[in-house]
Amino acid sequence: MHYRQTRAEISTAAIAHNAQWVRKTMNGGKLLGVVKADGYGHGVAPAAQALTPHVDGMAAGFMEEALAVRETGYTGPLVILEGCFSASELSVCAEHNLSPVVHCEQQLQAIEQTALNKPLWVWLKVDTGMHRLGWSEEQTQQAMVRLNASRNVLGVTLMSHLANADADHKLNAEQKRLFCQLSESTDGYQARSFHNSAGLLNPETQWVLQENDWVRAGLLLYGVNPSAVTEVQASLKPAMRLVAPIIALHKLERGESVGYGSAWTAQRPSLIATVAMGYADGYPRQAENGTPAMVRGQIVGLAGRVSMDMLTIDVTDVADVQIGDDVELWGPNIDVRQIAACAGTISWHLLTGVSVRVPRVKV
Repeated sequence: MHYRQTRAEISTAAIAHNAQWVRKTMNGGKLLGVVKADGYGHGVAPAAQALTPHVDGMAAGFMEEALAVRETGYTGPLVILEGCFSASELSVCAEHNLSPVVHCEQQLQAIEQTALNKPLWVWLKVDTGMHRLGWSEEQTQQAMVRLNASRNVLGVTLMSHLANADADHKLNAEQKRLFCQLSESTDGYQARSFHNSAGLLNPETQWVLQENDWVRAGLLLYGVNPSAVTEVQASLKPAMRLVAPIIALHKLERGESVGYGSAWTAQRPSLIATVAMGYADGYPRQAENGTPAMVRGQIVGLAGRVSMDMLTIDVTDVADVQIGDDVELWGPNIDVRQIAACAGTISWHLLTGVSVRVPRVKV
């Protein structure tokens, strides 16, 4: 039982809607639903269950996350994006039908040297410009040869990752060119994956998806547009509504301030509402005065610094406001991207940062 009314309302219908929209936008290829980081903060169980009818596979960050996906009952293709780092992990992959990414020599050697009871489908990651994980252009062909020579390998998906898909950047075209070049010059793979959510939407990185092209969709599935293509958001349904109640109301005279550091000062007689949401819940401490929220259908602004358990908003112009009223911090009415902009961060950070103090409630 939850006594505190602060909560993150999770709409599985919205996740399903977004997955259907992504598939329609793809117009071909296969859809990999990314559910790492506890389903981008939405809860891995509701995310996986909502996505199962609409995706061809899923992806988690590391072994524990992948096993958590399996515990939801999902039995389809499941990729481990960081790959494995021990022989014991590879054995677990074989037992649970998991597909590890192979991005370095140590991982490749482990696959070659480990005795497995059945072969694995692996994803070979090549570095086309992100310079974080992956094989160089020169190493890719030899790595592919070695994978295909291993009795532990059932098949290979060739993959890479975009560094600037959410922006207009010269590296986008270069990464696309290099990946296409590698696709043509490398033998021995059965599928490939280049596009993330933003890459699917960016004209600089798009191509006509073939049957064995996988799109790795993350943020889009949760109803947030990661790209510069502004009209996309209208087609999406935000899956998380972060809500907290008003727990106090205080009248301030002009010149009086509120909160730590007295960072907000009333310019008129004001009514300030204290809301049961703080940075320990995942709301960004660096959010500036005026950051929007909604109460009783009206947009209001943050007033003063966010503290550990509470924040304060100016509700002077909200009629009939009272203790117990719900405040939407982000969701269908308050764009999480706007909150991120007011806090100097990104929407991925906010969604995945909602803490365990905030129960996820399916709606």
